[in-house]
Amino acid sequence: MNPLFRFAGGLPVALALCIAPAAAQPAQHAHVHGQLKLDVAVDVQTLTVSIDSPLDNIVGFERAPRTDAERKTAQQAVAQLRAADKLFAIDPAADCKLGQVDLDAPVLGLGQAKAGEPAGHADLEGSFTFECRSPVQARFIDIALFEAFRNVRQIDVQIATPDGQYQRTLKRPAKRLAWGK
Repeated sequence: MNPLFRFAGGLPVALALCIAPAAAQPAQHAHVHGQLKLDVAVDVQTLTVSIDSPLDNIVGFERAPRTDAERKTAQQAVAQLRAADKLFAIDPAADCKLGQVDLDAPVLGLGQAKAGEPAGHADLEGSFTFECRSPVQARFIDIALFEAFRNVRQIDVQIATPDGQYQRTLKRPAKRLAWGK
């Protein structure tokens, strides 16, 4: 289940966040090398970050690793993603600690293959839940994805908070994702 739908009372916000951009913009190809999609959902006790990226952005290829070097690259990338608190430094005002991490990239042995997934265009999806004392106090996340994954050039972001919805685009070398007042 998409983390945007998990937070209490957030269904209307999550639906608007998912539907409004699609209605307002022409259809875009979901799999664009160099671009990574990021969703941020702020709830009363959690802040959830979800990513959707072509696998090439993360490991440099879009298939199962074939060589020892590729296996090592994939293992290092998965380790970096599992240490999401190093990739996403949330505003200290929210007082957050990394909780659950879910990764889905079937060609790397993470998650289940999906029917209809185009051959040669593997993706990685991840969900990172941070348990927070006051997540609504967060006004930024410092993001280290550009440093961690050299093929990422742009991050398209949707943010849903109790105070509003925001869209942002980060391009190299930007690090801070900010929202709110």
